[in-house]
Amino acid sequence: MNELKRLLSFVRRAVDDYGMIEEGDVIGVGISGGKDSLALLNALAEMRRFYPKKYEVKAITVDMGFEGSDYSRIEEFCKGLNVEYRVVKTDIAKIIFDVRKEPNPCSLCAKMRRGSLHAAACEMGCNKVALGHHFDDATETFMLNLFFEGRLGCFSPVTYLSNRQITLIRPLIYATERDVQYFARRRELPVVTSLCPEDHATEREKMKNLLAELERSNKGLKHRIFNAMCKSEIDGFKLKGRYPDAGKLEDEED
Repeated sequence: MNELKRLLSFVRRAVDDYGMIEEGDVIGVGISGGKDSLALLNALAEMRRFYPKKYEVKAITVDMGFEGSDYSRIEEFCKGLNVEYRVVKTDIAKIIFDVRKEPNPCSLCAKMRRGSLHAAACEMGCNKVALGHHFDDATETFMLNLFFEGRLGCFSPVTYLSNRQITLIRPLIYATERDVQYFARRRELPVVTSLCPEDHATEREKMKNLLAELERSNKGLKHRIFNAMCKSEIDGFKLKGRYPDAGKLEDEED
């Protein structure tokens, strides 16, 4: 259970630091099928037992429409957590790849998926949507904005969407990708392999690899980037004192 305690410590601290959860919240967790969203769902479902503010958790998957998609294992996982689960069927893949034949599909795809997710969350009575972006996602997004848009920016830990009257929260922002990988492996989460043909062929993946290379020769670089974001209060990030440590996990491979 050490892996659960470790992840919960990061989630609880982020939730408290940014006031992500209030009494009576109904939180819809966006489930892509990847390790990040499943780890977040597991943590939020577990935290219901002891968090002082009572809240509900629901899970939502936006099915892009790729042939062969199967979310049955996630459905069973949600039943075990006592979490309502909905799969939203869409034709996003067909629209992007077959109809529009988008040369750079990621931006439009993300916009369409967000729209479907937010609509489903509202239909299910959710006032908040939790997304699985973690510490590494934050540093990568900051650097992508700097490199390709020439601006200092990132997604926000908490964002209110007035058009939908829902709030987006990102409770994993203090957990590194290594923490999430460790948790997913130890808990044997029912991860679904992405069927998107653009998977691992994006600018984000290139930035991930670049930062990993720089981190090897400049240990702690990503933590310094994150700390700078917080000191500068970039898009709602705040300096709270203690951030994800780089300590070695129990069974982590070198």
